[in-house]
Amino acid sequence: MVVFLADKTEPGAWNLPLYKIFADPFNTAGLVIDPKMHKGFDFEVHDLIEHKKIVFHCPEDLYDMLVFIGAMGRYGIKAVYSRTLDEIAAVSSTQRLNLMAGKYVGKDDPVCIVRCQSGMPAVGEVLEPFSKPHLVAGWMRGSHYGPLMPCSVKQSTPTRFDGPPRVVALGFQLCHGKLVGPQDFFADPAYDEARRKANQIADYMRSLGPFEPHRLGLDELEYTTMPQVMEKLAGRFEPVQD
Repeated sequence: MVVFLADKTEPGAWNLPLYKIFADPFNTAGLVIDPKMHKGFDFEVHDLIEHKKIVFHCPEDLYDMLVFIGAMGRYGIKAVYSRTLDEIAAVSSTQRLNLMAGKYVGKDDPVCIVRCQSGMPAVGEVLEPFSKPHLVAGWMRGSHYGPLMPCSVKQSTPTRFDGPPRVVALGFQLCHGKLVGPQDFFADPAYDEARRKANQIADYMRSLGPFEPHRLGLDELEYTTMPQVMEKLAGRFEPVQD
């Protein structure tokens, strides 16, 4: 199994990788050629705002599911299940601390565990989505979009603008009920190009400063002066005359 641990981001960061691992045949060849995977997987998706959940049966519900999981700030993939084996294949943390407490109380720093082999995706298929850094919410003050950089444990300390967001992958073998490992998968130089691309994306996003899409939308900001500014300027807003 592979344990992913992320820093400077939120639970929605797992949506794209989990989709690619368990629903994209261009990423996961086993969906086409492995008889135990060919029937697909079920995705349990949580509405993080209204605290509801729905299960999508893929591949037949794939397009419907993408409508929701593409909104990473609101919908998160909580778990994935094998339709052939009727067993859990992956699980992630979907709690958003600011929503649980009603105010910002700390970063989410999400985790995700994925099972591999024997009717599940191969280790290489599980790691492959992280070879292309995707944009996630978090970074400085939890209020910016930035690339999710795959890195080794040794390189997992985010410093540039308190980032960019990082993810490590620790591999374990399960033997007689015990976890053997870990193997630091992203220490592999094969991910050097992903790190280089993440730095290029970080350069571009940082050049936008306080403007979207580098900064999150106002409804997503975790640290924000917006309520105070709106209260201060309330009397200066006037109706627009047609």
